[in-house]
Amino acid sequence: MSRKTMDCREAPSESNCSLTITGEEDEVMRAAVEHAVSVHGEKDGPALREMIRVSLKDEGASEGAAMRNPGMDSRPGMQ
Repeated sequence: MSRKTMDCREAPSESNCSLTITGEEDEVMRAAVEHAVSVHGEKDGPALREMIRVSLKDEGASEGAAMRNPGMDSRPGMQ
C-alpha cells in the first residue's frame, strides 16, 4: 500500500496551520479527521471525511508544491 500525505498548508485556514500527516491511508484519514475536529472545529461526518480523502496525495507529491513555494514550508533550510 502506498503512503499518503495530508498537508494543512494546502487548505484555506484562518489559523495558517502547517501540519503535515504522512502514513498509510487509513492512518492518515484517522489522524486528519481527529485533527480537523480538535484543532479546526470541524464536525466529523461523511462530508468532512470525503473532503479529506480527496485531498490526500501520494507521499512526495506535496514536496513539489513546497519547493515551488519555499516560503510555505516551515522546515529549516526550506525558506
